[in-house]
Amino acid sequence: MIGFQCHTCGQFHEGVPTFAWDWPIQYLDVPEQERSLRCKLTSDTCTIDDKYYFVRGCLEIPVKEIGEPFVWGVWVSLSEKSFQRFVELDRVEKREHEEPFFGWLCAHIRIYPGTLNLKTMVHLRDTGLRPFVELEPTDHPLAVEQREGISMDRVAEIYEAMVHN
Repeated sequence: MIGFQCHTCGQFHEGVPTFAWDWPIQYLDVPEQERSLRCKLTSDTCTIDDKYYFVRGCLEIPVKEIGEPFVWGVWVSLSEKSFQRFVELDRVEKREHEEPFFGWLCAHIRIYPGTLNLKTMVHLRDTGLRPFVELEPTDHPLAVEQREGISMDRVAEIYEAMVHN
């Protein structure tokens, strides 16, 4: 059985957890009373003031011992042109062949230093799947983990830090 023992709560958690955000961090910069006027937020896209564009994707980290990844559900900012193309392709069934879009990571993942505005490439996947978010291959700890993978012990550490901290 795939899972891990949590050292904080003592429970065995089955599977690999996923952590995600329902909006890009910039959404919180808009005063709450103005959001309905200035923001268009769906489960997969967000625009702010009709000039800032965001898409939701999966930043996947390979877990070495198993065949499934640990996933951060994150938001990435795109240029207007890239965003418009993303929207055009939303209902296209086969879209993996499209060129990836450059973007900036729009998530503060508190267990890593400085994740906001890391460079990314957003790779479309066929209909029904959120895009794959690939970090620029740097020495940033999150980029290293995406490139090299993590252990189930690291999955447990992440879970404990995100849930019990």
